[in-house]
Amino acid sequence: MKRTAKAHWTGNLKEGKGYLTTQSGILEKTNYSFKTRFEEGEKGTNPEELLAAAHAGCFTMAVGAALTQKGLSATALDTEAAVSMEGLNVTGVHLNIKGSVPGITAQEFETITKDAEKNCIISKALSIKITSESHFS
Repeated sequence: MKRTAKAHWTGNLKEGKGYLTTQSGILEKTNYSFKTRFEEGEKGTNPEELLAAAHAGCFTMAVGAALTQKGLSATALDTEAAVSMEGLNVTGVHLNIKGSVPGITAQEFETITKDAEKNCIISKALSIKITSESHFS
């Protein structure tokens, strides 16, 4: 399985702008720019926000999968992922989950979430090899 996304950019870094489109179509020419990445007030997204969304979703699904394996079903799982940056480096991600799960203790829930923190697909992807290719015209 492969999932794809496309990025388009025109102009210089600070005044330029671009858009992102995903294979599913949920993002369709969604605005991103220097301003949406580093300043407030302009509608659009940025790579770090998308990383946080991907990690929150993956982690929450991993918790749900672990609960399912135990024969449990969550009433609600709500996660916020906060991507931390220092300069131009992503330095960490903090996942904050609130869960309501009948038939489980707080300690059992914490054990499940700690496992998901290490083993969800996005957590593991953050330390994988990255490759690229370029085509110039």
